[in-house]
Amino acid sequence: MSAASAEPAPPGPRPYESVLLVYNPNSSGGGEGKAHTLARDLRELAPSLDVALVPTEYAGHARRIAESAARTYRPLVVSVSGDGGYNEVVDGAMAAGDGLRTGTVVAVTSAGNANDHRRMTRRQPLAEAIAEGVVENLDVLRLTVGPNPPRYAHSYIGLGITPVVALSIERSGKGSLREIVTTGREFLRFRPFEIELEAFEGQPDQGVGVGEFLGTHCYDSLIMANLSEMAKYVRLSDAGDPADGRFEIVSIPHRGRFRLLLTGIRAAWRGLGWQPSARRLRFRTIDVLPLQLDGEVITLPADTPVVIELVPGALATVR
Repeated sequence: MSAASAEPAPPGPRPYESVLLVYNPNSSGGGEGKAHTLARDLRELAPSLDVALVPTEYAGHARRIAESAARTYRPLVVSVSGDGGYNEVVDGAMAAGDGLRTGTVVAVTSAGNANDHRRMTRRQPLAEAIAEGVVENLDVLRLTVGPNPPRYAHSYIGLGITPVVALSIERSGKGSLREIVTTGREFLRFRPFEIELEAFEGQPDQGVGVGEFLGTHCYDSLIMANLSEMAKYVRLSDAGDPADGRFEIVSIPHRGRFRLLLTGIRAAWRGLGWQPSARRLRFRTIDVLPLQLDGEVITLPADTPVVIELVPGALATVR
């Protein structure tokens, strides 16, 4: 993927004077050590910055830390984690208001199993980017389930086999061999899902307007992607620029396990090619469904409206 099209901010004073390095002290990805290394590098490169190490104490704590910081002052909150930990920081910061309004900047440095966002958006070593202080704005995905407050995702929102495999990996443990075994097992067990889908901009069906329901659709996988790649190896689309004001809709209708397997091989080998894109998608669940926001899995209740929208330029970041 080419670098995102967002224009860097003009040179000037850094828009933040304090940096919070949020990490899980029990992370299997060495989060604590990487947080201390980044803090040391920042004190050398930008001694005027106030750098604080903030360990998390429980699941969801990073979300609270980021939201509290965003509501009280204008920090840079760095998630020393994988995509799931960064999702908490982004979600917390966005709960306080997007970066355009609060002045809160977020970033991620890799310390986890999957680091798609950092891998796909990186321009330079993070310590150098923080010291330089050039802030760019990327798009964010917003998920609204029924009357509940919205949740946010920096990279993708997925239904179908993606969250099913993610849940199983969390239960059985991470690591290349375990992930391969888990993926194979869940592939054999997997069942398709049905949703009542609304037409969206870019829908290939002719004569159907946005806002009209198309009836019940059966899928093996449905991914709304802000990046062109996910899960370290899978290329979802030829586009996927996180600053283009749209997200790609990667749908795999149910056609049997063999077709699903071939699609997975194609995605890992050469990519899935062009995919339709949109700014908003709405559907209604029929049964209870797992859904994945970046690296975090939640459960959607049955018979509930779900809206996924793009919030253009809402994520202020350094990279």
